[in-house]
Amino acid sequence: MTSMADIDPSAATASTRPAVEANVGDRYWHKRPGDSLPPPDTMGPYMRNRPWPVSPVAGRRAWIVGGGIAGMAAAFYLIRDGRMKGEDITIIDAMPLAGGSLDGAGDAEEGYIIRGGREMNWNYDNFWDLFHDVPALELPAPYSVLDEYRQLNDNDPNWSKARLMHQQGQIRDFSTLGLSRAHQWEILKLLLKRKDELDNITIEEYFSASFLQTNFWYLWRSMFAFENWQSLLEVKLYMHRFLDAIDGLHDMSALVFPKYNQYDSFVVPLMNLLKQHGVHTQFDTHVHDFEFSENEGQRTVTAMLCTSQGHAESLRLGPDDVVFALTGSMTENTCYGDMDTAPDLDHALAPPGDNSGWALWRNLARHSPVFGRPERFCGNPAASMWESATLTCRPSPLVDKLKELSVNDPYSGRTVTGGIITFTDSHWVLSFTCNRQPHFPDQPDDVLVLWVYALLMDKDGNHVKKPMPACTGREVLAELCFHLGIVEQLEAVAANTKVRLALMPYITAQFMPRAAGDRPHVVPEGCTNLALLGQFVETSNDIIFTMESSVRTARIGVYSLLDLPKQVADISPTQYDIRNLLKGARALNNNQPFPGERLLHRLLDKSYFAHILPPLPEPRERPTPDREPVESELARLLDKGREGIETLTALVERIRDEIRQRRG
Repeated sequence: MTSMADIDPSAATASTRPAVEANVGDRYWHKRPGDSLPPPDTMGPYMRNRPWPVSPVAGRRAWIVGGGIAGMAAAFYLIRDGRMKGEDITIIDAMPLAGGSLDGAGDAEEGYIIRGGREMNWNYDNFWDLFHDVPALELPAPYSVLDEYRQLNDNDPNWSKARLMHQQGQIRDFSTLGLSRAHQWEILKLLLKRKDELDNITIEEYFSASFLQTNFWYLWRSMFAFENWQSLLEVKLYMHRFLDAIDGLHDMSALVFPKYNQYDSFVVPLMNLLKQHGVHTQFDTHVHDFEFSENEGQRTVTAMLCTSQGHAESLRLGPDDVVFALTGSMTENTCYGDMDTAPDLDHALAPPGDNSGWALWRNLARHSPVFGRPERFCGNPAASMWESATLTCRPSPLVDKLKELSVNDPYSGRTVTGGIITFTDSHWVLSFTCNRQPHFPDQPDDVLVLWVYALLMDKDGNHVKKPMPACTGREVLAELCFHLGIVEQLEAVAANTKVRLALMPYITAQFMPRAAGDRPHVVPEGCTNLALLGQFVETSNDIIFTMESSVRTARIGVYSLLDLPKQVADISPTQYDIRNLLKGARALNNNQPFPGERLLHRLLDKSYFAHILPPLPEPRERPTPDREPVESELARLLDKGREGIETLTALVERIRDEIRQRRG
């Protein structure tokens, strides 16, 4: 007879349980009797199994500090997989509403504002797992947010026809990544390096000065918001994460976008679901420290110290309660401006105080080194700061110029610019975008919402001789119009445009150079009831500055603290797919056959695997009478004489003949 211990994973000992946070990089994986699980980066429906029902713990409550996407995701997984009741879950946030950095507000009269936007791809597997089960914002039941998202993007593909611009309104050739062989080798060597080799190394310390002027780097840094003095390790992780999309990098065809802004697209439907389940919210409450009990190396949160509506409180926890807390905040201390007012730069650069979004992490770090080193990320806001502007536009010469650069009519509801357009000769590294319109559900038909941002905050503009943080909204608008070649029509543009500014001192703080131990693990060593969430915690292989990474940390935290017999899969294995490696090599080689590619074609021609190779272009020059293109390539590769080339070519032919014979 089969016992419950045989089939109930909860009956297994902790030592026999698989690690909640799967890491494909731990070891070589191969199938054997002792491995009941698929490879740790396996995705798909098989990984959507429900864990064995856990016994509810009487009186247990869950406390979530931070109402952004990570905190909301934690509540979702506590309910769906942890089987907790929503009424036993409380989300606490210092802000007056949920969403954290996922914002979207305003109106057509005062001007809309969004501090940022969301570029997403298909491999956000944890994120899509969550929104597969969240009811759609506008479609009727049983459709989900994922269904709604797919319907939109499947029928309105994203791409850009003006990804890079320069010379006041001219489209710069962005058909290739513009990498020399030396630049390609720099990327290849970085991909081969181990992660632990890259502690505290900056981008500009590794890459050559000429690399940092290539199309590739303008595309990459503007899309992901990297500064040259930031973490090389994070660039490496991004390259692995998005290797499958590198051939769609130049025209942004690898991306998918929501219908509306990030708040209405994701926060509203998810919070609606959590409220339906009875999840409590406690806003205007700032949690700044925890009290712990410690016993034989085990650390348990016993109370949360907070300030609510100006009054100090100590929220005592029950013996079985669990806590999920956000560390750090990328949008903390945002300073705002408008058409006639520049943001307060001095305030933005002031050290984070006791009431800031960094206070909890800084206080936790004083308890123990297992909580990391927050000063590495919040100690130099001038190095992590950039500014964005939201433009609320009625018809003007700016809208006319936008129509020239768009793939569809901006008023059609379809893709407009297909992502950001970057001015490569901008001293600020200025970019702008117009996503699908309307960008807000209540937006009038004659209004467009554009988003503008710049990376460099210490350079004077090309037209406005000031750094961007010193500029009013009108001056930022003037700089944009200059780069679009319509600055002489500025007054007509300004008369029909409202500008709202957001200067964010910590927006890329997560990219600051770091080393092992600077970021805490989701469940720090020795913690029995505490999980840390968000962009400033350590995961095995994932990147940061994405909603996917926030959801991943929440999922790891829930499964760990509730002791659920379920793994969180590693990042999608697309970086190991030979097809992605091959098409990535072609893209890095400026869409020309990479060294050895013609040899691969000769080897695999007419075999089952021929389809994995990118099609060969027509040769630019006719081959010499005694040398085919593959032989010419071998000559370049091996620098050998004709005899050696013919010998190797014959070897390739022999291998191909053997393959054909076996097929026959």
